[in-house]
Amino acid sequence: MATRTGLPDRAAVPVRLDPDLTPPPWFSARHRADHGNTVFRMLDQLAGAGADLLSLAVPVDCVCCGAEDRALCIRCDRHIRRLTASPFRAESGAPALMDVAGTVLLPVVAAGVYREELAQALLSFKRHGQHQLKGSLGRALGGAVRAATEGSRDFLLVPVPTSTRAYLNRGFSPVQLLLRGAAGRLPGPGVADVLTKARGPGLQLPGGQKGLGRGARAQRVRGSMRVRRRFRNKVAGYPCIIIDDVLTTGATLAEAARALHAAGAQVAGAVVLAATRPPDADGCTAAPAQARGTCHDLEKNKPGKDE
Repeated sequence: MATRTGLPDRAAVPVRLDPDLTPPPWFSARHRADHGNTVFRMLDQLAGAGADLLSLAVPVDCVCCGAEDRALCIRCDRHIRRLTASPFRAESGAPALMDVAGTVLLPVVAAGVYREELAQALLSFKRHGQHQLKGSLGRALGGAVRAATEGSRDFLLVPVPTSTRAYLNRGFSPVQLLLRGAAGRLPGPGVADVLTKARGPGLQLPGGQKGLGRGARAQRVRGSMRVRRRFRNKVAGYPCIIIDDVLTTGATLAEAARALHAAGAQVAGAVVLAATRPPDADGCTAAPAQARGTCHDLEKNKPGKDE
């Protein structure tokens, strides 16, 4: 499903290639606070002090390393910053977003690769309701949006909808919550929550998408989304960027793009928090041998796209 417009050419400058092909050198985080304003930094410090006091009454452990007192310790938060420091183009690893000739059907910018602390934090956020991670993960998503748009205010951000079943199980929509965490770091485009799940063949198949191949995933989501009728005028003729949490085969993003096109929107591309690695012939993630070592255990931790 080809897009009418791609991400702006100028956005290709700050977005690098796949980080597994050109891994960045190890370095400590340069920014110790999310805000340049002194008042906001003080408010962040007060919030951190309040979290420390709360941990005395309700003990918590880091979701990544198990360190006490914080849902995400300083060291692991720094690692997530490193993993998402350089957003990259990720559509080449999603077969539903590329045609047989290798032409890009929908450009996607990912904040980072779905691995290590980023994967652990995202799993805890989605499956176990660790809302304290909203700020750290939202910051990473906001950085990817800025890299994709280079500060342009001409795009509407359209989150992928959560199914009713997933919402009832979790009690929240992960993508919506991530966008709230990124609200103060977005370059100015508005959020248009216009997509919804549609009643159709795509929603009648039992179970989630975990373990399904490209064809099965595409069949499951085909026709499963639509733009709410009262919001069609809001997106008709406007360039939109689809927002999701994890990119796997790209079937979900492709379906969201189809629904937006049907409503007359111009789909410029998509942004995700993390992109999974496509498996190679040996069943390991597609990373260089020296960086990969043995088969990474992220295959067993891949999130089930039950949305």
